[in-house]
Amino acid sequence: MKKAKVYFTDFRCEMDESPVKKLQRLLKTAGMDKIDMEGKFVAIKMHFGELGNMSYLRPNYAKAVADLVKECGGKPFLTDCNTLYPGSRKNAIEHLYCAWENGFTPMTVGCPVIIGDGLKGTDDIAVPVEGGEYIQEAKIGRAVMDADIFISLTHFKGHELTGFGGTIKNIGMGCGSRAGKKDQHHNGKPVIDPENCRGCRLCMRECANDGLAFDEGRKVMTINEAHCVGCGRCIGACDFDAIHFGQDAAVKELNCRMAEYTKAVVAGRDNFHISLVCDISPNCDCHSGNDAPILPDIGMFASFDPLALDQACVDACLRQTPLPNSQLTEQMAGHDFHDHHDHFENTTPNSEYKTCLAHAEKIGLGTKEYELITVK
Repeated sequence: MKKAKVYFTDFRCEMDESPVKKLQRLLKTAGMDKIDMEGKFVAIKMHFGELGNMSYLRPNYAKAVADLVKECGGKPFLTDCNTLYPGSRKNAIEHLYCAWENGFTPMTVGCPVIIGDGLKGTDDIAVPVEGGEYIQEAKIGRAVMDADIFISLTHFKGHELTGFGGTIKNIGMGCGSRAGKKDQHHNGKPVIDPENCRGCRLCMRECANDGLAFDEGRKVMTINEAHCVGCGRCIGACDFDAIHFGQDAAVKELNCRMAEYTKAVVAGRDNFHISLVCDISPNCDCHSGNDAPILPDIGMFASFDPLALDQACVDACLRQTPLPNSQLTEQMAGHDFHDHHDHFENTTPNSEYKTCLAHAEKIGLGTKEYELITVK
């Protein structure tokens, strides 16, 4: 496979050019405007940030992408899917309120905001994964798959489990429905917390396998181990966070599943990817807070190849000098510090990302080999 082209520009701007205008110039140079968008639905996948977090991308960048899509005749919408865990984005109503509070409204971004997997995270579609070793059918939010064209807009940062959160994580994990996120994150079957269960039985409506049984004496739901298939739909149906998975998948397996989910999302349709490497917090934007950046702001990257884009962002980060008074430098100053010669692994030594990139290349998602083209 020949090298992919990755386009890059830093955040330096002349007095008469804003960063969002420079972003649009980068995207045009990279060829995003050459995609035939006339009259087509265009999903722009991004992360709206958890309430309390302040490191997520500013809405101005989302508007820049949406405006360019409209300029090309497309019908853009911003989208993300509901989370598997408790928080302010676990159903569409709370998710939309969170997005609005963080500045993502039709007025500010110039297009609708649609939660990709519906009200309770159960509106998904099974998408085959060609060459998948871990996932045969990915459960992707229906609105994401209904779009004619797919664009990812990613805040590139550290991550406490997968080393970094980049384009593949934004797409693979982010586009999975609640059941899809379970496929990637967990092995085994769910468990029910009797303290949180209200006995409402709403979860039973989503179970197609008689995997739930109501305990009339205790007035709580229980798991029928003999019938439960571990699909996770009961989690999406529970409004009281009473159901969760207790057995996590190994990080390597999570990374591979995430790559396969990404391939399911982008395969067979026009797709384009943007990654902004700024406010490089050590942990995910899914937390209700954020630590200080571990590295200085670097710039904006764009490519038709999601894997090459992630690799280019990693390489750019590894060339930086760690910022003082950050989680990274604190780790490095520890008496038992072991240097992994990798900023992300040094920040969170138990994290790991290389298997994700290797597996993505193995299944044909893209290439790690790239040509970096700088746009002044």
